[in-house]
Amino acid sequence: MTTLLAFLAALALLIAIHEWGHYRVARACGVRVLRFSIGFGKVLWRRVGRDGTEFTLSALPLGGYVRMLDEREGAVAPHERAQAFNQRPLRQRAAIVAAGPAANWLLAIVLFAAVAWLGSEVPKAVLGTPPAGSLAERAGIRAADTVNAVSDDGQRWDDVQSLLDLQSAVARAQALGEPLYLSVSGEGGHGSRSVKLETERLSGRAPDAQLFNDIGLAPHVQPLIGQVQPGSAGAAAGLRTGDRVLSIDGQTVPDFGYLQQTVRRAHDGDQPRPLALRVERSGQVVEVQATPVMADEGQRRVARLGIGFGAAPERVFVRRGLLDGLWQGVQQSWDMAATTVRLLGRMLIGEASLKNLGGPIAIADAAGQSAKAGLVPYLDFLAKISMSLAILNLLPLPMLDGGHLMYHLFEGLSGRPVSEWWQRQLQRVGALVLVLMMALAFSNDIASRLTGWH
Repeated sequence: MTTLLAFLAALALLIAIHEWGHYRVARACGVRVLRFSIGFGKVLWRRVGRDGTEFTLSALPLGGYVRMLDEREGAVAPHERAQAFNQRPLRQRAAIVAAGPAANWLLAIVLFAAVAWLGSEVPKAVLGTPPAGSLAERAGIRAADTVNAVSDDGQRWDDVQSLLDLQSAVARAQALGEPLYLSVSGEGGHGSRSVKLETERLSGRAPDAQLFNDIGLAPHVQPLIGQVQPGSAGAAAGLRTGDRVLSIDGQTVPDFGYLQQTVRRAHDGDQPRPLALRVERSGQVVEVQATPVMADEGQRRVARLGIGFGAAPERVFVRRGLLDGLWQGVQQSWDMAATTVRLLGRMLIGEASLKNLGGPIAIADAAGQSAKAGLVPYLDFLAKISMSLAILNLLPLPMLDGGHLMYHLFEGLSGRPVSEWWQRQLQRVGALVLVLMMALAFSNDIASRLTGWH
């Protein structure tokens, strides 16, 4: 229920803001607005404003529209012709069309800024032992390294305040097929060095659990054992919740990541190898012999003990002042827009995975998870979806605002509007492209759920 309510609330807000942008600029340009609708289909609620606009809430909340007086859509009384959309100057018509995406963009800036102003407690950018063969291991990342800044060229650096900042930068670089440079200090902040994360090697890969493992940037977590699964190899060996693993096969265990990876590799072919663990339990050092069991993990066979970590990553509270937060909102929205456009371009020419497209199921899941996490994560989710809606509507497809802006651009350059015949043909093509995009996004949602259920 939380997921559904969070999704519907987000949808209603973002649609309302988008249509409000069209409405306010239309009224400012002297255009009469006949109806402002949230949703389609049967009208559930109706009110008529002082300017004669009919405000409605309809049964299907999957969009909205602003219907303006327009001679192309019906007869217009002579005394109202000056208020018709088609009678306004080209610059005003273009402004009215662009106002919807602009409103979503401005909302994203405000929401990103609000997230920065409110602040949140997030994991520090302190890294654990990287998996063998991962990009992080090849770059020379070690347990307890702290990432202080990132750069896409090794020259201009952006500060990293949290693990979320780092993960966002890595995801962007991987999606765009570019390397990422990290400014790193060792355990306790000692020393400083620059390393290159070769994220371009994983260009085109879909964002899934295996991709994140191959990148290898996991948080540093103390080697404390949390839950021990009943009937597991760890339970049979006598491991207990709260045990701190000091060494495994005589090697010191710096963090839970090292423990996990050592266990996963403890096999010869399909035969697991026994492990000698030294653990601290209630102030006493205990020797434990454990033999893992083999299990499938995607296309791989790994060894497992059936234990979970019992400590949380080190966290830091991050908050920005008024102007810094506003500037971060501007920067974050611009970076997201630039990255999305470039990613769409790479997907179009086959250099990025089409699985990057998410549909309504993925959005609903993200809405529910962020709402459960608290106000700040939910505001961050709203900002990203609002920015995505702005970019989507600016795509040059006839069914979208971007398509109408292309019509206005043609009219401005040629001095004549696009003919009705061409508009009909382009409308059909645009509708087909949108249907294909929606089908692809929905199939990605279904495929990800089936993978999760496997």
